[in-house]
Amino acid sequence: MSPAEHTTETTPRRRSLVLALPLIIFAAIAALFYFGLIAGDPSKLPSALIGKQVPPTDLPPLEALAINGKPVPGLKDDMLKGHVTLVNVWASWCVPCHDEAPLLDALAKDKRFNIVGINYKDVADNARRFLNRYGNPFTAVGVDEKGRASIDWGVYGVPETFLIGRDGRIAYKLVGPITPQNIEAVLKPQIEKALQQP
Repeated sequence: MSPAEHTTETTPRRRSLVLALPLIIFAAIAALFYFGLIAGDPSKLPSALIGKQVPPTDLPPLEALAINGKPVPGLKDDMLKGHVTLVNVWASWCVPCHDEAPLLDALAKDKRFNIVGINYKDVADNARRFLNRYGNPFTAVGVDEKGRASIDWGVYGVPETFLIGRDGRIAYKLVGPITPQNIEAVLKPQIEKALQQP
C-alpha cells in the first residue's frame, strides 16, 4: 500500500471520529445529569449547616399579610431560639409548594412548635394569593427577594424545610417537598426528637 493510499484510508476514519466525539461527550454529560439529578434522591443532599446555629437572618415581612387583622412579622434569627421551629422556603411559582401547602397547614395545628416561612424570589401579590388560597401556616414570613438569605441557609432550590431546635441550631433539613410519605416517615419523627431535646 502506498503512502497516498494509506492517507486516504485513515482520513475518513479520523473525520468520523472527530464528528462522533461531540456526540460521545454529550451522551456522557447527559448520563451524569440523569444519574445525578433525576435518578439521585435530592433529599439525600448533605447540608454543612446541620448542628450549626442558624445563619444571620433579617428578612422583611410579606407586605400586607395579616392574621386576624394583625400583621405577620418578617423573620429574624433570634425568633428561632427557645422553641422548636420549622423553616419552610417556598414560592408561589413553585409547583411542588402548591402540593405541600395543605400538609404544612395540617402541621401548623400542632402548637408544640412554630412554622415560619422564607418567601423566595416571589411577587408579593402572588405570595399573598397563595397563602389566601391554601391557608397560612406561618407565624412569620420573611421575604428573600434576591435569594441572598437562602444562599446563606444552603438552599438548593424550593421547597426546602429546616428543623431548628430550641438551641437555635439546625437539626434536620428536608430537600424537596413535604409529602404524605416523608411527613410520617421522616419529618414527624425528627420533630418529636427535637421536642425532647432541652
